Amino acid sequence: MTLFLRTPSILAGQALQASGDSAGATSAAALGDLPEWNLADLYPAPNSEDVKRDLSEGAAEAKRLKETYQGKLAETAKDGAELLKVVKAYEALADRLGKLGSYAGLLYAANQSDPERAKFYGDVSEKLTAIWSDLLFLELELNLIDEAVLDKALGHPDLTHYKPWFADLRKEKPYQLSEEVERLFTEKGQTGRGAFNRLFDETMSSLTFDVEGEPEPLGLEATLNLMSNTDGKKRQAGAEALAKVFKDKIRLFTLITNTLAKDKEISDRWRGFKDVADSRHLANRVEAPVVDALVKSVHAAYPKLSHRYYKLKAKWLGMDQLNHWDRNAPLPDKPERVIAWPEAQEMVLSAYSGFAPEMAAIAKQFFDNSWIDAGVRPGKAPGAFSASTVPSAHPYVMMNYLGKPRDVMTLAHELGHGVHQWLARDQGALLAPTPLTLAETASVFGEMLTFRKLLADTTEPKERKALLAGKTEDMLNTVVRQIAFYTFERKVHEARREGELTSDQLNEIWMSVQAESLGPAIKFHDGYEVFWTYIPHFIHSPFYVYAYAFGDCLVNSLYGLYQEAHPGFVEKYFDMLKAGGSKHHSEMLAPFGLDARDPEFWNKGLNVISGMIDELEGMESVG
Repeated sequence: MTLFLRTPSILAGQALQASGDSAGATSAAALGDLPEWNLADLYPAPNSEDVKRDLSEGAAEAKRLKETYQGKLAETAKDGAELLKVVKAYEALADRLGKLGSYAGLLYAANQSDPERAKFYGDVSEKLTAIWSDLLFLELELNLIDEAVLDKALGHPDLTHYKPWFADLRKEKPYQLSEEVERLFTEKGQTGRGAFNRLFDETMSSLTFDVEGEPEPLGLEATLNLMSNTDGKKRQAGAEALAKVFKDKIRLFTLITNTLAKDKEISDRWRGFKDVADSRHLANRVEAPVVDALVKSVHAAYPKLSHRYYKLKAKWLGMDQLNHWDRNAPLPDKPERVIAWPEAQEMVLSAYSGFAPEMAAIAKQFFDNSWIDAGVRPGKAPGAFSASTVPSAHPYVMMNYLGKPRDVMTLAHELGHGVHQWLARDQGALLAPTPLTLAETASVFGEMLTFRKLLADTTEPKERKALLAGKTEDMLNTVVRQIAFYTFERKVHEARREGELTSDQLNEIWMSVQAESLGPAIKFHDGYEVFWTYIPHFIHSPFYVYAYAFGDCLVNSLYGLYQEAHPGFVEKYFDMLKAGGSKHHSEMLAPFGLDARDPEFWNKGLNVISGMIDELEGMESVG
């Protein structure tokens, strides 16, 4: 039941957190004491008796459920009380197994270059896969129960809570295979998709980049961080170093991409999914027409959003066009200061408290109880995420903090996830996980609260312009860039159905999508064509990325209602977060009078970004 929700920063081609192996990295003294998470709330150590016990008892419980109920669930369901026992036992086991998976994943993320941690992660993953294989029958057989029998069983008062879970199970029914085939898919996943995911991760964490002007080779995040350096020559040097290494590894990344796209095509074909993104839509509990409306609205808005903004930014930088390495350059004369960790904490908690003291109190637990890992270390996973772990424990946040204003935004984003995951835990292991489209709501809302607080406290014109421009770029990266990434994925997966793709074909698809989304104000140089290679969501979670745009536009609409003092907004917002995955997005949005099926809903969110660009155009005399 582990859910890792990542910030879109690294996906946008913009390093919001940089690795500490950079020669120009911020000093540790300036940042203050950065927290390192304490995983003892999960397990004391990888070799602890607790880990051994839960693996052993978890396997035994899975076998007991299989021996007791396999082939008998249709009969069991005739008695609501007996069906309740099955569901409760399954939920308890899901929590226990999720705890093991969470611990192994978090331990590995903290240092992916440690062979012992990598081995532990691999071993636990294999054992969990074997255990889950014994449980495959359960959901398959539940979906074979006659509707009338199941409806009667769900009349049991203690089973009412699980009605949404059963409803979601029914949505999976048309795409489920026989138990034997499901077991094969699950077990082969370790040497198929899982192995290629791990190959990608370990390759990325081991890459080093020889950047002109840097005394030592840099890691991926440190090199990406140069793309937002104030010195244009350093931005160019970073971009060229990235391109060189990605080109050197292009055959490997092409193989990984082709293999995983084919793996998905095989799975989709066997299950009966027609469109390349249908399985993601089902997992997100969102209808394809809703996503299509979002994508169509964003595509139509490219000229008034990214095209217009980058033309404006080129003018600020004194250029006719921005080089691709200048896209995330800081503004001229932008006030630069290091935000120490204690100040970042106070900024976010103050912003949260201004909205609701309860939100700040929940977030404060992450600081007080070592639920955050913020320091930069060799081998640590790049980017940032919030791991929900399981309801019986608590979430953990990981980031790579370097003291920039955008790092504060990342902290606010991940803590938004953390607050959401904490509030939803009462739903239990089966209903707490939230579909990705709604899972980004609290994180982006937390960011918006923090940004608005910073903006309100800023009176110096240049600093205000820099903040507004930074937020605009973040929103473009979250909406325009993510929809462009979704478009790239669609083209790749559709083309892969016709045969294996060459590196040149992948590069060409990438460049066509980038040119369309970023517009004529960006000049692409040799090397940018391979920048698709390092984006992790293409590997780990195909078509995940549109959830960021969904969440951002949704939050823009929600925040507008908040500013308008919508009746009972705070209470409704908390109710939405507490619901976890127990409600469809239409049910979640109904109390606010919002409907994601309406194209105007998306246009309203996009108009917020357009309005910020309008404001920036009116500040041309500043700086």
